[in-house]
Amino acid sequence: MKKQTLLAAMSLAFLSAYGVAAPAEKAAAVEQLKPAAQQTQAALWASRVLSRYHYKAQPLDDAMSEKIYDRYFKSLDAEKLFFVQADLDKYAGAKAKLDDAIVGENLQMPFDIYNLYQQRFNERIGYARELLKTKPDFTLDESYQYDREKAEWAKSDAEVKDLWRKRVKNDWLRLKLAGKDDKAIRETLDKRYENYLSRSRKLNGEDVFQIFMNAYAMSIEPHTNYLGPRASDNFDIQMRLSLEGIGAVLQTRDEYTVIREIVTGSPAGMSGKLKVGDRIVGVAQGDNGPVQDVLGWRIDDVVQQIRGPKDSKVRLQVLPGDAGPDAKPVVISLVRKKISMEEQSAKKSIMEVKDGNVKRRIGVISLPTFYQDFEARRRGDKDYKSATRDVARLLGELKKDKVDNVLIDLRNNGGGSLTEAVELTGLFIDKGPVVQQRSAEGRVEVEQDTIPGLAWDGPIGVLINRGSASASEIFAAAVQDYGRGIVIGEPSFGKGTVQTLISLDRFAQDKQRLGELKMTVAQFFRINGGTTQLRGVTPDIKLPQLTDAENFGESSYDNALPYTVIKPAVYIPAGEVKDIIPLLTKKHEARVAKDKDFQFLVEDVNYVKKQRKENLISLNEKERRKERDEQEARAKQRDARLAAAPSADDPILVPDAKDAAKNAVAAKPAGAKQAKQAAAAVKGASRTDDGLQGDERSLTAELEAEQAAKNAKDVLLLEAVHIMADEVGLLKTDTRLASRVLPYAPDR
Repeated sequence: MKKQTLLAAMSLAFLSAYGVAAPAEKAAAVEQLKPAAQQTQAALWASRVLSRYHYKAQPLDDAMSEKIYDRYFKSLDAEKLFFVQADLDKYAGAKAKLDDAIVGENLQMPFDIYNLYQQRFNERIGYARELLKTKPDFTLDESYQYDREKAEWAKSDAEVKDLWRKRVKNDWLRLKLAGKDDKAIRETLDKRYENYLSRSRKLNGEDVFQIFMNAYAMSIEPHTNYLGPRASDNFDIQMRLSLEGIGAVLQTRDEYTVIREIVTGSPAGMSGKLKVGDRIVGVAQGDNGPVQDVLGWRIDDVVQQIRGPKDSKVRLQVLPGDAGPDAKPVVISLVRKKISMEEQSAKKSIMEVKDGNVKRRIGVISLPTFYQDFEARRRGDKDYKSATRDVARLLGELKKDKVDNVLIDLRNNGGGSLTEAVELTGLFIDKGPVVQQRSAEGRVEVEQDTIPGLAWDGPIGVLINRGSASASEIFAAAVQDYGRGIVIGEPSFGKGTVQTLISLDRFAQDKQRLGELKMTVAQFFRINGGTTQLRGVTPDIKLPQLTDAENFGESSYDNALPYTVIKPAVYIPAGEVKDIIPLLTKKHEARVAKDKDFQFLVEDVNYVKKQRKENLISLNEKERRKERDEQEARAKQRDARLAAAPSADDPILVPDAKDAAKNAVAAKPAGAKQAKQAAAAVKGASRTDDGLQGDERSLTAELEAEQAAKNAKDVLLLEAVHIMADEVGLLKTDTRLASRVLPYAPDR
């Protein structure tokens, strides 16, 4: 689990996963959820598949039952803020019986455990609201452990109440330091805690079943999951990057479904009738279907109503964003179309870097995921969506733009299609093996690039971080093993396993939907015989490690597969970069030693590491004000640096040629206005803690902060671009080096 920074809002782990808003229902009784018949079927068939065909197949027995028991409780209460040890003891008898519950098709026990969790949740939040009637003493020398994932369960009700007393005290103090008075603090926190209850009440049996089944699946191996019918649909959408709907991104704020973003060219955008901030209060199907009131609904239920077949009609009852709650809704009719999720598609940009008296043009391709529309490809659709096809097109455009080097940015790319990883690698090598797969039976298969020729024969770099996983690691490892390019960044995630989707619907009675298993069926290995499992890809040139490897990445899982090696594949290296890496590293180290922005980043990384290690936050107001003042002083120092004119050596973003006529500055260095905008962007992105959570701020403020974060200076990307420019300079001036690094294109 990724850790939060010291003053970050400490949201409930369970609610963050299923955070959907609902209206306040203070007097509502806790609903006792029960398993459905199709869920008991799904659990039984899932157990049969997992125990026979998983790469790490394990019997569903008493030993597995104990693992499920422990993981289920932790899944419900990751920060150990609701259950006490007595609650676990109450169900100690179930520890070795959850296997029997699955095989015997009786899941009442895990649902009973959830119902107890819901009871404890209501009790703890109720106690937190009671505490708001008093006023905390901020002169005491107290501290709060904000990350309790590895803590012991509270031994008593008094102990867990003290945890909540400190949690409420911290919430109060954050708002107090942000300038709110006691009355405003009480109102803000009471509404916050009531929203916790409202969201929790909207969880249903499908949610509970999915949590339980994932406790089972992930007890076998970290990347095995159960996907309920709705989760399965969403996973399919993410892979093909398209859906059929109106093209509006929705969010829940209080009891309203609010339009957060409108996709350009979509039915919502083309109509001109919907605006960001508008609230959807009713949905109807077709021309005459009855209007369904969706006020207070879960966001995914509203989305389900709005999505539908292409060319079908949906009618929305909408309250304009600037209208009062008693205003009359307007009815907007839209025809659904296929919506392409371009935000997650590959994108390119060009950066210009001064190298003495010349300029180096570096093409940057950002790839958020390895996507493919499997169904469209199977049908033979010539325009099917594919990461490789998009990158190939962008490379063609970069060739026309006469770039000197290409950087593939795979930061936070968690993977996707294995086929896409192989085919993308094929754009940069002539022919040959890309990755090896070993099945549970020990059979090794080599995935090959069989298409001769290259889409790009010049130098390349790959930028990775801890969030680069799976298919990203296959690509980066292949580039590294072939000597085809330079890998830059921090060690990657370390996921060296292959998953496949198995539909459980084939086993269903009466055509019920049982969901899918995303199940590990193989382990992949580099062509050099090593694996990225557990260790990840080690960069050739390392940048500051922003994440906590102990708590994020494959090595943070207690049941990850071990690191192993197999026989290397037969392949011919495409180049030899070992001679150039020391030269680039030397230039890199000399440059960042003088780069104030880079040094600020290093300071921030060290500061966060110190916070994580201490895992405590002071509840003394004087001490916290001192910490805040120190942080603000650091922020002012950065703002002063950003307000200054950019260095002549800073990479300059070259506007897209299509926009050149509209952009007078073109590729010129940013002037005073641009520098001021950049400074404001970073200042907004690193704003002083206001003590609020996301939906407690205005939508306008949230969107402005997100845009500021997007506009903030990406220090690591700029340094990677510098490294790419350095490589071009070395290859241009040393023909011997160029012939070793780029045998495909020695004339570059």
